[in-house]
Amino acid sequence: MSTKPTTTDLEWTDMDQRAVDTARVLAADAVQKVGNGHPGTAMSLAPAAYLFFQKLMRHDPSDAGWVGRDRFVLSPGHTSLTLYVQLYLGGFGLELEDLKSFRTWGSLTPGHPEHGHTVGVETTTGPLGQGIANAVGMAMAARYERGLFDPEAPEGTSPFDHTIWAIVSDGDLEEGISAEASSLAGHQKLGNLIALYDDNHISIEGDTATAFSEDVLKRYEAYGWHVQRIEQAENGDFDIHALYAALKAAQAETERPSIIAARTIIAWPAPNAQNTEAAHGSALGADEVAATKRVMGFDPEKDFEVEEAVIAHTRSLADRGREARAAWDKKLQDWRNNNPERAAEFDRISAGELPEGWDKAIPVFEPGKDVATRKASGQVLKALGGVLPELWGGSADLAGSNNTTIDASSSFLPKDNPLPEADPYGRTVHFGIREHAMGSTMNGVALHGNTRIYGGTFLVFSDYMRPAVRLAALMKLPVTYVWTHDSIGLGEDGPTHQPVEHLSVLRAIPGLNIVRPADANETAIAWREITRRHSDRPAPHGIALTRQNVPTYEPNEDAAKGGYVLAEAEGPEGQSAAPQVILIGTGSEVQLAVEAREQLQTAGIPTRVVSMPSVEWFEEQDQAYRDSVLPPSVKARVAVEAGIGLTWHRFVGEAGRIVSLEHFGASADYKVLYREFGLTADAVAAAARESLETAGR
Repeated sequence: MSTKPTTTDLEWTDMDQRAVDTARVLAADAVQKVGNGHPGTAMSLAPAAYLFFQKLMRHDPSDAGWVGRDRFVLSPGHTSLTLYVQLYLGGFGLELEDLKSFRTWGSLTPGHPEHGHTVGVETTTGPLGQGIANAVGMAMAARYERGLFDPEAPEGTSPFDHTIWAIVSDGDLEEGISAEASSLAGHQKLGNLIALYDDNHISIEGDTATAFSEDVLKRYEAYGWHVQRIEQAENGDFDIHALYAALKAAQAETERPSIIAARTIIAWPAPNAQNTEAAHGSALGADEVAATKRVMGFDPEKDFEVEEAVIAHTRSLADRGREARAAWDKKLQDWRNNNPERAAEFDRISAGELPEGWDKAIPVFEPGKDVATRKASGQVLKALGGVLPELWGGSADLAGSNNTTIDASSSFLPKDNPLPEADPYGRTVHFGIREHAMGSTMNGVALHGNTRIYGGTFLVFSDYMRPAVRLAALMKLPVTYVWTHDSIGLGEDGPTHQPVEHLSVLRAIPGLNIVRPADANETAIAWREITRRHSDRPAPHGIALTRQNVPTYEPNEDAAKGGYVLAEAEGPEGQSAAPQVILIGTGSEVQLAVEAREQLQTAGIPTRVVSMPSVEWFEEQDQAYRDSVLPPSVKARVAVEAGIGLTWHRFVGEAGRIVSLEHFGASADYKVLYREFGLTADAVAAAARESLETAGR
């Protein structure tokens, strides 16, 4: 472990130091003005953030979304001013008024950074640990992107080579997600990832000695990271030259991810608030802000003081950004000239377009043949993989069960991995038994852009992924979760592995689309619709799939609308008739609705079956379509799903009935479980008669 880098080519002027001190003043003033927030870390991290944005990163303030840029992730999102102030100083679009409106309604500077809300914010951070996992995903995506477009280029020479920079905190490293993601990064040898660990020894409850005493760098060394530590300058501030040298050394280390631990003093240089837990999450107070300004040579009577010379100096970043962009554009053009076919593919993928005729590759399944939807999904994925090179993904060590392997001969693994299928640019990702990290790194992949990512596990283990899933929905990220073994139908593994509440819980997340196809053809249509939505209606999708075989029906393109009439009501002569009762089913329970319909039709009750693979897609449709599927005049309705019935009350109404499972499962053959728990066609038919009786009162 390197402890004290000694060489540096950093040019650090008095104006640079004044800009750093200005950043500290702005952080203190912004929190003081609104009366709440986290000033301390933004003050102490100001030199490091300035170094990243002004001296190290390749980016262009005039185009924050430039494909060739480095990425910056602020994992401790509570210190959002660390980022906002640099975006202001660098000229990315924030102005002084935005800092003055920090944490207020409608501002561009919300309490935690929000991707898509503020230009220059690469990811939404706040839940600790998520940011570093996002950074790992970005680093993975950068490598896969290079493999798509420029795999033969020597290291460091491709226009697709760039660095993922991150700042992490004690809180990030205490959260379990950081262990999963950092282990994965070390295993993958992501040499394009650099993290600065803000080792300030302070959390909300005081000194971190209350809860955190491990040797972080030994932990990361064990993960396979390149580790360094820098000491403080004599005055207690950052040793800026040592930090720069350490960051440059990390950038030169291309075989391993890097982490640099820096002992910092929170709220430096506030004379009384520094090194206190109060400075973490509270305004310093007017007197302390004034005292801090005096220490740094600012007028204590002035708020949000930015000297013209300082802002002119920091916004010269625009000139350096243009130069970097011009050099990159030339390199990209040279690459285009030498790789016209890859350049055309790059343009298509960057635009979010699909190749002509891509959907012709998707299989159509023979009606009448029983197929598990997880198996059908695997076949569709392989077909899509053949026409969409940007599509990649894998499983949390469940690929054989999830059927998530596009190409078994191509595993995304570093070049010296001993497995014969290892390929740094491989198609199949082995996330390992790390569902939490899988979800968060998938977010990072999607945020990076230029690829399409999916990841699989059992539906019950979506519990481990939920924080990342929620953030994917919040950011409207086009990630796809392949969640198999979607009910008690998985059988003998028992209640620990049988999802009961999960579908309803996931449907409760705003912006997440859950698709539970009834059969192989609905599965194919679902994948096609998810693929189409990637660019024009980006959102996370969870596709819930059966372990057991289910009947295959005739394909119906209306499945892409989320709900449709699978079987129409018939009169006594077999002619179409107005339904007296509607049976709504999803997934493996659609077959129960179909069987119940046969019973009811035989009894002279015209019965419609509606398959509703996606409640969210269905509710996107106009009222006329929804009413055509579920006519308001038909009050007798039954919904059937092998899980809690929470989703279905609004669809069946007061006269309706729900055949559901309001308790945990058991260990037995799935057919036994469905029978013992009353998930049968007979139960659905009986519920229909009850609903008819109630509706007729």
